[in-house]
Amino acid sequence: MSRILVIEDEPIIRTELRRLLTRAGHDVAEAGAVPEAAAEHALDAFDLVISDLRLPGPPGTDIIALCPGVPVLIMTSFATVKSAVDAMKLGAVDYIAKPFDHDELLLQVERVLREGRLTRQNAALKREVEQTWSPGGMVGSSPAMRDVFERVRKVAPSAATVLVLGESGTGKELVARAVHAQSQRAEGPLIAVNCAAIPEGLLESELFGHEKGAFTGAQAAHAGLVEAAHGGTLFLDEIGELPAPAQARLLRMLQDGEVRRVGATRSRKVDVRILAATHRDLPRRVQEGLFRQDLYFRLRVVEIRLPPLRERGEDVPALAKHLLERASRRMGRPPASLSPDALAAIAQHSWPGNVRELENAIERAVILADGPLITADLLALEPPGGPGVDGPPPVLEETDFPPVPASEAPGSPDSMEEYFRRFVLEHQDRMGETELARRLGISRKTLWEKRQR
Repeated sequence: MSRILVIEDEPIIRTELRRLLTRAGHDVAEAGAVPEAAAEHALDAFDLVISDLRLPGPPGTDIIALCPGVPVLIMTSFATVKSAVDAMKLGAVDYIAKPFDHDELLLQVERVLREGRLTRQNAALKREVEQTWSPGGMVGSSPAMRDVFERVRKVAPSAATVLVLGESGTGKELVARAVHAQSQRAEGPLIAVNCAAIPEGLLESELFGHEKGAFTGAQAAHAGLVEAAHGGTLFLDEIGELPAPAQARLLRMLQDGEVRRVGATRSRKVDVRILAATHRDLPRRVQEGLFRQDLYFRLRVVEIRLPPLRERGEDVPALAKHLLERASRRMGRPPASLSPDALAAIAQHSWPGNVRELENAIERAVILADGPLITADLLALEPPGGPGVDGPPPVLEETDFPPVPASEAPGSPDSMEEYFRRFVLEHQDRMGETELARRLGISRKTLWEKRQR
């Protein structure tokens, strides 16, 4: 039920409006003038105000300034274009002429109320997103995290390109969203792209778009993700996996502020801020010829390094409690707490998967828990010294490529498929798609097709 205030000096019209709106299911209050409405009612408690334009004393449009955030619908028997324009300029959401049709008025009221609900929902969602992604919503008081917060605060208002570095699962996208939320582009779009998740043959088209007929299957022109981010921010996650042709196009876009679709003859101007992230050692990839040096220097205008979870000390239990609260709320569970043995297990674990691993462990525990207490066995963590907890994932060299066992000789498709599957599962957390494909001696497209199967 919506609360509506009717301000009308004619008692007959006021009573008629009250009855009409009450029958439609609304809670209606009345007033004969603007001062009376302000004195007798809390104006911000209404969902809509319907006011006559010509009233004793101040005009009906004066109510607009007295109830900011509440939509005001203006009525008048003097339906002229000028009075309508003047009312809209002062902030009225709409205008209706007397005598009015009852059905028309009810439709107009329902439309205004629906738009108001959507506005409030959007505002609530925006507040929730800001609390989740902004530095104020990040949990951490360790020196390393304080340095991250300070860098975000300094770089966000600028237009500088930012390179976020850190191991997988440390929250690089979280930092990118925080930078965007505090920037002058916060009202614009934030487009996030995982460069390792798009097949190499489709990457340029997805990022930069294509024209009709540019390649087989291009039946219509397609705007890329760079154009979709116009006026906002483009976040390129796993930038180290970007293939050479796409690197060249991205460099051109950074230098000239233009993007040319695949198959196009003309470039288009774009206004996009680039944020990039990687867990790779980019200087090493530059030395190996896998990443353009000029693009690397373009991207690292400002670097933000995220510490791994094992180096964040007292942040870990505080972060665990924060993630537990969020998981419980998201799943509609009552508030839960961590038992002493759960906190001890969290403190002893080295978290090779970083924050993502901790979040998954907490979420799993919330799902499996029968009560409000989360115990160590529900977290299902490896004991100290167990597999996978000996520190950061090692950098793999060519010698780390496992040989095919003699019992799984080439020529047996099933055994080779199993070998591919096992290798990818074992190394996908520390290698991108390009590196996995190179180690397996296949193309990224073939690897992608195998993973899809």
